[in-house]
Amino acid sequence: MEASGLEWLLVPMQQLVSWGAAGAMVFGGVVPYIPQYRDIRRTQNAEGFSTYVCLVLLVANILRILFWFGRRFESPLLWQSIIMIITMLLMLKLCTEVRVSNELNIKRRSFADFDLNYFWHWSKFTDYVQCVLTFTGVTGYITYLWLDSSLFVETLGFLAVFTEAMLGVPQLYRNYQNRSTEGMSVKMVLMWTSGDTFKTVYFILNQAPFQFSICGLLQVFVDIAILLQVYLYSYYPQKPTSHTAHPASTKAL
Repeated sequence: MEASGLEWLLVPMQQLVSWGAAGAMVFGGVVPYIPQYRDIRRTQNAEGFSTYVCLVLLVANILRILFWFGRRFESPLLWQSIIMIITMLLMLKLCTEVRVSNELNIKRRSFADFDLNYFWHWSKFTDYVQCVLTFTGVTGYITYLWLDSSLFVETLGFLAVFTEAMLGVPQLYRNYQNRSTEGMSVKMVLMWTSGDTFKTVYFILNQAPFQFSICGLLQVFVDIAILLQVYLYSYYPQKPTSHTAHPASTKAL
């Protein structure tokens, strides 16, 4: 009698935990960008944030959605990708508006120029949308043609999670170039680390495709490296190295 009563209590508790974990997976990935978004909006300065982070996450999540068509995985991971794409587009919109309002150079650059020297340094948010739609259309068509190939599908899955694992690399490199983490939200990186740790454990426990677990661990290591930069450049300030400034690389955008 006691066992059946305890089971009646445990079953809904397990269901609640399962729902909570799924909800954390769907929305937890976007939480780190809230403080960064608010900081940029408050200061009207986006120089400390690399928009290549947005590029990496857009590519990774588009590829992950395409991977889902070849090998179905849990729906929370699919919804996570959709929510992340929307979030990155909002970040790009804000960063572009701030950069253009602060930029002295009146020359406008667009995606239609097809100038690789200014790739991802365009003057309008619509240019970024055009680029994302073009990438989605091309990769979607290729995936449609090769969807029956298990090798292609598994490679697509690996590229999706490996690209996401490289998420922190643009920020890591930018911090190294500046010899400073000024302008970067430390809260964002701390949330990256905690979120990536949770996500990796979630992958392992739910037996997600092996690519997810391996690249999740790599992502945690990159997060830790950025946190080490925060400590190093805070307690041991270093003089920034001089580089020849490229007109498009003088800002984080």
